[in-house]
Parts: sequence; structure tokens; C-alpha cells
Amino acid sequence: MSSHVLARATLDDLHAVEGKAELIGGRIVHFIATGVRPGLISVGIYDAIKAYAKAAGRGLALPDNVGFAVPELSSGRESFSPDAAYYLGTLSLNEMDFAVGPPAFAVEVRSKGDYGFAAEYEMAAKRADYFEAGTEVVWDVDPQAKVVRVFRSALPDQPEVFEAGDSANAEPVMPGWRLVVDAIFA
Repeated sequence: MSSHVLARATLDDLHAVEGKAELIGGRIVHFIATGVRPGLISVGIYDAIKAYAKAAGRGLALPDNVGFAVPELSSGRESFSPDAAYYLGTLSLNEMDFAVGPPAFAVEVRSKGDYGFAAEYEMAAKRADYFEAGTEVVWDVDPQAKVVRVFRSALPDQPEVFEAGDSANAEPVMPGWRLVVDAIFA
């Protein structure tokens, strides 16, 4: 009888992976490609974040598939790859590397498989990881319900829900920035 022990994956291993993936508990976790609607929604949000960063003269908007390396969290997670993000950290000298540290504001747009009990549990666990890493605001963007749930590190279990007719925000990270919910889902 022999036992086979898999080597713990590293951030260098994650760099070599094709497609979207994150490093959690020493394992590379792959993500299924998203559909057209969630993809277009994330690009629209990224564009709005980019316009804010340019106007504010601070921060950096980062699109889907950009990796954020963080010190290992209690869950074992060592990276994030949100659908869009606002980053206030310092970039590595090698801009081909992942962003160092968490995004200040992370956007997660639900895809086809992000519904149901197991998906809700996974998304809640990921939000807890974001907050443990230092992210201040996380958006849960739901294309089916056409709502944006805004979670803040100060009250992580009490989302503010924005729906048609509302303007969602990322306070306190992006002061004064608003995004009309109807425009997100147009």
C-alpha cells in the first residue's frame, strides 16, 4: 500500500494556470467561464470604476481575471480574482505579477451556477475571506433578481440591497461614487 501526497500549490503555480483560478488551501481552484450577460455586466461595472479612479486621481480599476495575492487566510485562501475591483495597494515592481494585497472594493457578478444553497454558502465564505484579507466593500451582483447587495466589512452580515430605481455605492471606499442599478442590468 502506498500513499500519494500532492505538493502544495503556490502563487507561481497559479501564474502558470490557463483561465480563471484562485489559490485556496494550497490547491488551485478553477472557475467555469461565465455567460454573456454576467460578462457584460462586469465590464460595465469595471468601466464605471475606471472612470471614478481617473476622476479621483487615486486607485486603480482592475477587470475580471486579475489576481490578488494575499497572505494565507484562516480558510487557506491565498488569492482572489473578482469580476471587477478597485485597488488602493502598491503594485509589484513586476506588473506581470498579481496585485499585492486585497482589493479595497470587489465585485462578484453571479453566473449561471451561482444560485442555490451550496452557491450561497460558497459566496458567503468568499466574502468572509475578502473581509479577513482587508477588503472593505463587496458587491454581490445578481443578474436574475436584478439587485446589487452591498456588503461592508463593518457589518458583513447586513447587506444593503439596491434594486431598480436605486443607485448603488461603494462607500466608504469610493466616496461620492454611484452606479444606477437600472444601468447595470440594461
